[in-house]
Amino acid sequence: MNNFPNTSTFSQVEADFPRHRPRPAGADLALQGIRVVDFTHYIAGPLATMIMADMGADVIKVEAPGRGDDFRQYPPMIPEFGGGAPWMWCNRNKRSITLDLKSPEGLAAALALIAKADVVVENFSTGVMERLGLDYEKCRENNPALIFCSVSAYGREGTFSDRLGFDPIAQAESGFISMNGYTDREGVRSLSPVMDISTAMMASNAILGALVARARTGEGQSIEVALFDNAVLMTGYATLQQTFTGNEPQRPGNTSPDSCPSGVFTAKDRSFLINCGNTQIFHRLLTQVLDLPHVVANPAYATNKDRIAKREEIFALLQEAFSKQPWSYWHARMIKAGVPSGVLRTVGEAIRSPEAREREIVTRIPHPELGWVPNVCLPIRYSGTPLADPVLAPRVGEHTEGVFADWLGYDDERIRSLAQVGAFGRDAKQPNVSMDLSSANAD
Repeated sequence: MNNFPNTSTFSQVEADFPRHRPRPAGADLALQGIRVVDFTHYIAGPLATMIMADMGADVIKVEAPGRGDDFRQYPPMIPEFGGGAPWMWCNRNKRSITLDLKSPEGLAAALALIAKADVVVENFSTGVMERLGLDYEKCRENNPALIFCSVSAYGREGTFSDRLGFDPIAQAESGFISMNGYTDREGVRSLSPVMDISTAMMASNAILGALVARARTGEGQSIEVALFDNAVLMTGYATLQQTFTGNEPQRPGNTSPDSCPSGVFTAKDRSFLINCGNTQIFHRLLTQVLDLPHVVANPAYATNKDRIAKREEIFALLQEAFSKQPWSYWHARMIKAGVPSGVLRTVGEAIRSPEAREREIVTRIPHPELGWVPNVCLPIRYSGTPLADPVLAPRVGEHTEGVFADWLGYDDERIRSLAQVGAFGRDAKQPNVSMDLSSANAD
């Protein structure tokens, strides 16, 4: 039985989500043997390193003693997780250690770990790593093959390098918000942290590319990925449309400025979206789904440009037809006709949908205190090196002793000595050297 605190919303975990299926015994992991020291916090950095952890890298998350990553405080707070559910979402399959990086002993311990690492990832404010003595040039002194990835707001050099940056600001300043919403009001931000998520994907891609290059050349390198740069990319092809025409994108609501009819319609029971990206799809919609061949024959609707000019007229015609039957009726016909369509779902509906269940996007994994907890998988399917089985995000400093024994071969006495001088933080608990020292991603 699941003992999750909010039983009213969590009691159906076993019924709603399939159990995670372990990867085949003995299967290799794509990044097994790769060691990552993770100095990141919030979303963009931690999600990038979690992608690597899911691929099998041994990711050591370095956290501030006591409080850990500030993102641990985002609700809902789950005491059994050592933080909130959002924290668990982007820190799976890592090991957490605490270090006081302002103490000589903590800094020396960090440098010792970096000397054994393949990758370092950080997303502090510009200048912090230099002030700590953990910048790329310092780190590569004892590890010239090191790959050092900095995730910043506006880059590490130049006029804007010292500015702080968060996802909503990047959405605003990149023009992304100006493109979304309706024409009669201000643009609307995306609630999902799309800039953080896409920056994380870009950072993990960059690191993988650097690992491939190192395998060929033997040389490490520094990498920089800026949130603002990525946010501009996320405005899509609108950038080139603007430069070629001089026109700013107009907020289209749920319609498309580039194709018609594409947008939201309402059946008898609920709303759905269709996307007629070309004239062939439009013809199939009108003839095979709606049984309106005379509309297709109308020369006023012959091309996409014609239909965009007549958008209101076409939408009114389609809405009248769609309102006569429920969504299930139209959905079956559109699938058969090959018309791209989908119902407007809530998040809760989406993660419990037949598509999500069949793809095993959200699964359940065991928890020693709560019974089962949900887990959102990466959308990556390897045939030869399946992703690591999910291990819950760690508590603050949960693996401190194990990492120093595992990576550096420190014995119990040396670990206790480091703890006593405050390398792990003055308030850190004394090490439990009898704990399991195995890696979260070990076979």
